[in-house]
Amino acid sequence: MNDKAIEAALDVMVRHVDALNARDPEGVARTLHFPHLRLAGDTVKTWENHRNYMDDFHRRAGGNWGHTEWGHLKPLQASSTKVHIDALVQRFDRAGDPIVSFRSLWVVMEIDGVWGAKFRSSFAQDIS
Repeated sequence: MNDKAIEAALDVMVRHVDALNARDPEGVARTLHFPHLRLAGDTVKTWENHRNYMDDFHRRAGGNWGHTEWGHLKPLQASSTKVHIDALVQRFDRAGDPIVSFRSLWVVMEIDGVWGAKFRSSFAQDIS
């Protein structure tokens, strides 16, 4: 596997969750390529741009969401411009108690010299 690509992709993942927890929509947008796609169960959601991404996240995570952590980030495959990552997503409420935990496959890519997540797939269920 390509070590430089893996390092860049893991950096994207860390910056993504840091920005998410900081409730920083611009920071989150800098970790994603748009259009951005999410396949959850059999439902595909596409965000053409960053405008509604954070509102949609808060709806999915629920009103008591406090923060998210990566339980693990395991690179599965990598080329020089694309990395598949097995991510364990762990969401916690405002008191720090677990809300949900699920695995997700993230596809992180370099497009026009910028690394960002383009697509992910999971069996996650929305809270609301």
